[in-house]
Amino acid sequence: MRIRDSQIDALARHLVEGLAARGSITPKADVKELVACIVELMSENFETEAQIEDEAEKMAEEQVRLNRSLDVDRLRSMIKQRLADKRGFTI
Repeated sequence: MRIRDSQIDALARHLVEGLAARGSITPKADVKELVACIVELMSENFETEAQIEDEAEKMAEEQVRLNRSLDVDRLRSMIKQRLADKRGFTI
């Protein structure tokens, strides 16, 4: 399931405002700019994860077509982890 832009925006705003309200951070920039930066980072992260998932799905299905006895879910998970490791991405 892909996360919508509005959900990312709400999550980033909640994160920044919550940390600032607790005194965990003292923003040195405007809160809106900070939220925009967090939104950009989160969007890139979710997009990378979606790309990895799509690639793992294709690779797993290709292997299952060659060998029907494979567990597609386990195979997809293993491929996804290897792709993430290769890209230096934490899942």
